[in-house]
Formats: sequence, C-alpha cells, structure tokens
Amino acid sequence: MSAKEEFIELFQTYILREGSAALLDYLENKSDFFTAPASARFHGSYPGGLCDHSVNVYHCLHDYLARERARELYGLDYPEETVALVSLLHDACKIGCYKPGTRNVKGADGKWTSVPTFHFDDPLPYGHGEKSVYIVNGFLRLSREEAMAIRWHMGFSGTEDTRLVGQALQQYPLAFALATADMEASYFLERVTD
Repeated sequence: MSAKEEFIELFQTYILREGSAALLDYLENKSDFFTAPASARFHGSYPGGLCDHSVNVYHCLHDYLARERARELYGLDYPEETVALVSLLHDACKIGCYKPGTRNVKGADGKWTSVPTFHFDDPLPYGHGEKSVYIVNGFLRLSREEAMAIRWHMGFSGTEDTRLVGQALQQYPLAFALATADMEASYFLERVTD
C-alpha cells in the first residue's frame, strides 16, 4: 500500500466529524499535499515526502500513546480520531510552499553539477503550526487540545519564546506527544545521510 493510500484509509477510517469529506477532497484534488515534499533539503525532501512524513508521524504518535506508561502514569488517553487528525494534518501548512528548482553541488571530482531541489516560497506566511490550525479549521472544528497540539508540534525546535513552548507542552500533553512523534519520524525514520 502506498503512503497516499494509507493516509486516505486512516483519514476515512478515523476522521469522521463534519467537514472531513471536504477537507479530504481539498487535500486530494485542490492541493499538492500528496505530491509535495516535507522539506526543501532535509527529511522527506522528495515528491510525496509530506504524505510519507504525515503517515510516519501517525504511527509514531499512535505507538507513543499506546505505551502503558503514557496511558497509566501520564493519563494520556485520546480518541483515535484525535490521534489521526493531529498527526496526519500537523504539517498542512506546507501545502503549496515548495517549488521545484535546482542547486549546484560539488561532486567528489571537484566539479559542480546542477541537482534537483525544492525552494520554499510560502504564499500565506502565517507561521508554521498556527497556519496548519488555520487551514484545518477552515474545514472542520478542532478541539482546543487538538489545535494546541498542531500549533506547538515543533516543540522547542521552533523559533518561539521557550517559556511559551514549555507552558503549552505542560498544559496540553497531546502537544508534547505530537512533538515527540514528529521528531521521531523526522530524525529516525526519515534521517537524511550524506
């Protein structure tokens, strides 16, 4: 099963609230979500990387929340719809932002060659997590905890005031769990090596 097929299956199985069909139609037919990269040069920097990354984050978050420690000691218990929604859509902000191009790279022989790459050009510079919340909320209603998880999914690796990040992660444990899943997918499953 391709990542796109798995994404759609997870979405249609778990995300059932009003507006979900319109959101999936937007992702499939009116955006580049399934063909966009997840980044310009790092994890998922290839066509379809955004979808691959979103599915990876779903699995990482699902596994994190299934841990006995997370459930029993931390009290993290979320509906499957919430888990699917925040993980599959946390990077909706990347839709329409990556344009194909080239860059020059020096080869082992010392000669420069032009290689394909992506350039980031955001037509709606609204921030990262907050833009994803804005896009998703245009189709369906997020709970406060879902919105906060998506908004703060970058954790301490973003550019925000660290006091705000810490406050958000403490008040909204799903945000911490999503940030952890996002980093696990990015740094372990999708690690770029030279």
